[in-house]
Amino acid sequence: MKFYNVDFEPIGKRGRCRDDESLLDCARRSGIGMVSLCGGRGKCHGCKVQILRGSVSEPTSNERESFSSQELRDGYRLACQTYIASDCQVQIPLESVTTPQRIQVEGLEVSVHREPSVSSYHIQASSPSLSDLQADEERIIETLNHQYKLHCNSIDIDVLRKSSSLLRSWNWDAQVSLRDNEVIAINPWPSHQLGLAIDLGTTKVAGYLLDLSSGKTLASEGMMNPQLSYGEDIVSRITYVMESRAKTIKLQEVVVEVLNQLAANLCNKTNTKSEEILEAVIVGNTAMHHLLLHLPVEGLAASPFAPAVQRALDIKARDIGLDIAPGAYVHLLPNIAGFVGADHVAMLLATEEIWKGQGLVIAIDIGTNTEVSLINNGEISSVSCASGPAFEGAHIKDGMRAANGAIERLQLINGKITYETIGGLPPVGLCGSGILDAIAQLYLADIINKDGRISNHPRVRTYEKQREFVLVSQEERGSSPAITITQKDVRELQLAKGAIHSGIKVLLQERGYSEKEIKKVIIAGAFGSYINVMSAVSIGMLPRLPLDHFQQVGNAAGIGAKLALLSINKRVEAQAVASRVSYIELATAPHFEEIFFQAIYLG
Repeated sequence: MKFYNVDFEPIGKRGRCRDDESLLDCARRSGIGMVSLCGGRGKCHGCKVQILRGSVSEPTSNERESFSSQELRDGYRLACQTYIASDCQVQIPLESVTTPQRIQVEGLEVSVHREPSVSSYHIQASSPSLSDLQADEERIIETLNHQYKLHCNSIDIDVLRKSSSLLRSWNWDAQVSLRDNEVIAINPWPSHQLGLAIDLGTTKVAGYLLDLSSGKTLASEGMMNPQLSYGEDIVSRITYVMESRAKTIKLQEVVVEVLNQLAANLCNKTNTKSEEILEAVIVGNTAMHHLLLHLPVEGLAASPFAPAVQRALDIKARDIGLDIAPGAYVHLLPNIAGFVGADHVAMLLATEEIWKGQGLVIAIDIGTNTEVSLINNGEISSVSCASGPAFEGAHIKDGMRAANGAIERLQLINGKITYETIGGLPPVGLCGSGILDAIAQLYLADIINKDGRISNHPRVRTYEKQREFVLVSQEERGSSPAITITQKDVRELQLAKGAIHSGIKVLLQERGYSEKEIKKVIIAGAFGSYINVMSAVSIGMLPRLPLDHFQQVGNAAGIGAKLALLSINKRVEAQAVASRVSYIELATAPHFEEIFFQAIYLG
């Protein structure tokens, strides 16, 4: 028996593997969760990997059926069928790892030349005396400018209100943080220099705490957007706030409360303080942006759906109620149109190295509101698709968010349902990726036809006047209610799938391209990170292209927010990207209703 080192990328783990164990077993023993519905028999094709370096066993018959000859030459293999024969480097695609591992991958460091908008300096000022009656403000500014040859000319009023007594307690030994020649924080020396990046989604809020001095991501966390209680989609929330000023205030207050809780949680994780957060960058769709800033949303409610503001904004954090450093600013990236916002700009910013110079590329950020861009030779066209909350498990009978016990992968193999749940726990429901897999598998098995109608099958029953397919029976669950896919569930997914397919189709038609000309499809967003691309292609949600044309990139909007937090040049780039986008309103596209009607069909 021989042992070899295996580097698993992009997870960054190294395993010590035996030559008589499969790569799948080696990965799992190394603490890497990989998808394997068939139990390692090479049937489900869920454990796809790419051998970047090193020698491995010859492809099996199962692998030759799974991959094209070109893919095999490129090193694609099934981990359960592959045995190593030397030290190796292995790339694990995002879709091949389980949810907890995927979250780790999404937290990887961002490579960028650091140029944060805030700089911090250590000063030791002289104490006031009867012979030195200089005011505190002038004392700090003069010391700072003299010691570091700067041109500071003001101190934020809230910093002034809090600093006098603190400076004396620190014996005038302090850390002073500047933004555009303005002091926005004075903390004891030494203090952390923190930044907060937030992706404010319609359904979820993702937060990242960064060290501005090193660029490292110290912690990340996601929370549900509490505005869900006031409307599951953008339009219902806009309708809600237009009813009264009090409702506008309420919707803003609940989301700011979550942002403050998120900041506090991230600081607790890292043993830091919220007053050490010197800058925040927030991205979201145009409606989330306007609701956060108390901007009028009437323009988003009716044609031509014009936003109140498109350009990037810098505002004081306290003006929206964000509790960080007293004089800190929040930077908001530019919006594109009424329903394509700063989150899509952030996604394009984060993936620019992928789509630049690649020919015809589709970049899609899947969520309750899905944005799609068509990119070719630097020209960008975008649409917004109201895909709804079905991908988050809403409006689905046994749907749930991606939590422990949710079925996230599912296959129908030889008439038997096999599945994997988040955390490996007994199943309690279906998250978005599991729902998509279930519909795709039932469609491929002719249990659901292209119209979406559930056909007869031993596992199909009528329950509460509705046909449904039993995925996990009551007996299998130990007398708990069966987990099923209902006829209504299929219709909900058809609408969501149809919206996305229509958006892609309209972009291609408007610009005179065909699906065959697409070189790359970039898939971003929380749901987009977790889906089985093959399932999405099977039901016709995504273009029918070779699987190697697709690249899942995780929460690219959050990554874009981190880039903008660490680099003022990236903010300039974001503005440039936004200015290049040509927005197409789907409702005005020729034959849109006909396109959408056809897009609802499966396959």
